[in-house]
Amino acid sequence: MAKSLLIISRQSPWSGPGAREALDIVLAGGAFDLPIGLLFLDDGVFQLAPHQHAKALQQKDLSANLQALPMFGVEELFVCADSAAERGLDPGALALEEARVLAAHEITALIDHYDQVITL
Repeated sequence: MAKSLLIISRQSPWSGPGAREALDIVLAGGAFDLPIGLLFLDDGVFQLAPHQHAKALQQKDLSANLQALPMFGVEELFVCADSAAERGLDPGALALEEARVLAAHEITALIDHYDQVITL
C-alpha cells in the first residue's frame, strides 16, 4: 500500500513558486492514485481568495489548478480557519467549497494521520 502524503501550502500565490509547486505535487500525486491531502495554512489561504487578479501582478492564475484537484482524485482538501480569519478571509466563501475548514487544534491530528508531510 502506498504511503499517504500531506502537502502543506503556506505561501501566497504571488510570493514565489511555492504555491504552484505545492499544487503540482498534489496534482501529480493524484494522477498516480497516491493517497494525498492538501492543507492551506498561513498565507497559503490567499490561494483560495475569490476574485484574484493575477494578471495585475504579472502572475499566472492558480484557480484552474485548484478546480482540477477533484478531477485528479484529490479530495482531501483542508483550510486552517484561524489562518483565514487572521487574513480577513471568510472560510465559507473561499474558492474551494469542498475544502474542509479546520480549527488550529485539529491540524495536529490531521498531520498525524499522514505518513509523510511536505511543507512548501
